[in-house]
Amino acid sequence: MFEWMVWTTPVAVFFSCIALMLVGMTVWEFKSPTTLRRGWLPMETTRGDRLFIGLLIAAYINLAFIGLAGQFQEWFGLEAEPSIWISFVLSMLALALVMRKG
Repeated sequence: MFEWMVWTTPVAVFFSCIALMLVGMTVWEFKSPTTLRRGWLPMETTRGDRLFIGLLIAAYINLAFIGLAGQFQEWFGLEAEPSIWISFVLSMLALALVMRKG
């Protein structure tokens, strides 16, 4: 069923983190219901809204990195394509920023 997907360690870690975040957010919501608040995003958001926006940003960062990895190798004269862990760290930092300040 999942033969089409390349299940590498970074991919498994990425999806595991998303699943853990969803479980954590569900528990957090039951313990402390969310309220609307306004950060630097142009609208009032709840924790769930910020998680959704952050996950979209994280996915786009990962896709952009995968698409540009060959170019990065050429531009920076690297021996091999840069590690996908770089985009994972960048995407999790972006997600944390949106969750905290968004």
